[in-house]
Amino acid sequence: MEAALIDGLAKGGIDVVRVGLGPTPMLYYAVHHYDADGGIMVTGSHNPPKHNGFKFMIGKKPFYGEQILNLAEIASAGDYEDGYGSVESVEIEPLYLERLLQDYDAAGNSSGLRVAWDPGNGASGEVVQKLAARLPGQHIVLNGEIDGTFPSHHPDPTVEENLDQLKQTVRTQNLDLGFAFDGDGDRIGVVDSRGGVVWGDQILALLAGDLLKELPGATIIADVKASQVLFDHIASLGGDPIMWRTGHSLIKNKMQETGAPLAGEMSGHIFFAHNYYGFDDAMYAAIRLLSAVNRSGESFSALFDQLPKVVNTPELRFPCADDRKFSVVEEVRARLTANGAQVNDIDGVRVSNADGWWLLRASNTQDVLVARCEATDQEALGRLKAILVTELEASGITPPDLD
Repeated sequence: MEAALIDGLAKGGIDVVRVGLGPTPMLYYAVHHYDADGGIMVTGSHNPPKHNGFKFMIGKKPFYGEQILNLAEIASAGDYEDGYGSVESVEIEPLYLERLLQDYDAAGNSSGLRVAWDPGNGASGEVVQKLAARLPGQHIVLNGEIDGTFPSHHPDPTVEENLDQLKQTVRTQNLDLGFAFDGDGDRIGVVDSRGGVVWGDQILALLAGDLLKELPGATIIADVKASQVLFDHIASLGGDPIMWRTGHSLIKNKMQETGAPLAGEMSGHIFFAHNYYGFDDAMYAAIRLLSAVNRSGESFSALFDQLPKVVNTPELRFPCADDRKFSVVEEVRARLTANGAQVNDIDGVRVSNADGWWLLRASNTQDVLVARCEATDQEALGRLKAILVTELEASGITPPDLD
């Protein structure tokens, strides 16, 4: 696919710079480094091997939604430019690696931390191995060989069973924490020293606490799936939390609009514009998290334990036809609004009541619906789940297993 893409671009008169195999953030970095007019990553992200495709940049901004539909119209019409573009191959990985290391702060912890890294045989494997080798401390890399058949486990850190090997390694080797990365290296997962999962909104909360010490009052964006604990935590530290729509392109645009130095999604996309470029880079997020732990003078687990605790479901994903998923969400929204419920419809429906909140939205990329519930205790969580099930059944959808 990469070869065919480059051939077509060159025949359209475009000068192409090939950066080779690596994580998606390395492509983003290359666009900034070379001040390119755009970028294309050939990637299936964390999806199975048959799900290949592209991520686009126009200039240094994401290219998505209606822009892709317009591109499809050009493609179907065959309305191409003719020309003779050049093709050049470059070694961007060493420069990218140095840029990642540039913002590591030992903060007096010269001995470093004890860390496990699991690229899951994804495209970040080589970068992660070289990054870990350059950091102080003890570092163990799991599944570092790039292998698109994913022999050990699927590289999606939002699915807890994919973290089992990382959890076991952290516990048995007495490490401080562990990192997991998705297939193309733009999403991060974290486990603490006990092997407990630290979800995307909790990662963002810890990073926000560190950032707000340097940038008091800063705006920090999180997606609609994130815990209310995160938004309250940012506000309690004097920050300005913004809840926004899920989707890495949507979050990036909102960051540029608001000037936010930090944003994140429940799925593990973390975006730093503070000292960085504003794109989602899981390796850079790992560097910033290690630095935050060093600056705190505490263990990672101790920092995590300071966050308020609530009970919630993980992100629940269940099948729904592409031509039905948005209609289901709209039906639920209409019923809830008619019944006077407190509904935030910025992205799907996020419904709040005295027990907590629950969410239902359509996936941007797959034929699934996504749900989540969060409450103060298990009984309240049970009531929220029951409401969600009732609404799904009212639209003819078999609900997921919420136990």
